[in-house]
Amino acid sequence: MIDGAIGTLIQQNHFGEADYRGERFATHTTDLKNNNEVLMLSRPDVIEAIHTDYLEAGADILETNTFNANAVSLADYDLVSYAREMNLVGAQVARSAVDAALRRDPSRPRWVAGYSGPARDLPPSSSMSRAPPTAA
Repeated sequence: MIDGAIGTLIQQNHFGEADYRGERFATHTTDLKNNNEVLMLSRPDVIEAIHTDYLEAGADILETNTFNANAVSLADYDLVSYAREMNLVGAQVARSAVDAALRRDPSRPRWVAGYSGPARDLPPSSSMSRAPPTAA
């Protein structure tokens, strides 16, 4: 069984701007509120707790909290240079939660799956033209 929506659980915390910034981004010049991926760098404890909750609920596969950890999406927050680090830390945080779950109960395997969503600037698929298939 795969985990569920991380973003929804993050939003239930009702974090303010300061929560997203943490100490690391306290002086960042762009608002970071609702950038769930920045929490891996400012509040990895929150992301790991969500992963742990999913594992305790029976998830076998955790998706990393990296849906928008790409240059296109992070440009809105002036965080493009952090994309690689967010993806790396996202995998490490999920792996840490899985390793802890395996120590508690090694009887069933669990995995981490990298997660990357579409960039927010992509056009809807219905508006994209495609060349008809051709024989190879």
